[in-house]
Amino acid sequence: MIESPKDPMTTPDPAPQAASPRPRRLRRWALDLTLILAVFLGVQWWQARPLATGAAPPLTGLTLDGQFIDLKTLRGQPVLVHFWASWCPVCKLTNGGIDAIAKDHRVLTVAMESGDAAQISRFMAAADLRFPVVPDQDGTISHRWGVAGVPATFILDAAGQISYATMGASTETGLRARLWAASGTDQAKSDAKSD
Repeated sequence: MIESPKDPMTTPDPAPQAASPRPRRLRRWALDLTLILAVFLGVQWWQARPLATGAAPPLTGLTLDGQFIDLKTLRGQPVLVHFWASWCPVCKLTNGGIDAIAKDHRVLTVAMESGDAAQISRFMAAADLRFPVVPDQDGTISHRWGVAGVPATFILDAAGQISYATMGASTETGLRARLWAASGTDQAKSDAKSD
């Protein structure tokens, strides 16, 4: 039997090769990661809404070692202001990073509703923490800064303006980067003034 040439119009092509699932999977992962990041940033924004912005509110008080401190005296370099509590489990995770930053940057912390100076000192000693702390037994300082939950962290530029504020856990690396960015902003401002 003689076969007739195949008519391309009537002969179906062999089954098309299935597209590789890898690009589809990568697109799906990228979409999932983008969605997770958007949700995370949205939650961060929502939590930070009540936090102070602009010029830093007043912050004065006695540190645990009895020294009077006024935030205004720390101007000239970026400052990290950190609100925490001894009863906060997330704060316990982040306090080590704050302590490490305090060794080479200006840091002032506020212990919100964590007891009196003696109770906070015992907590600090047990956790081997050495950063400066102003007790805020009744939440007055926290309220002035718009802090309703802890941890809450602010980065101030050299002029005392809040350049970054967040509520929730922050990494040591992230906070160092924000301090570095705040010092770059300060340098740019001082360069512009000298021109």
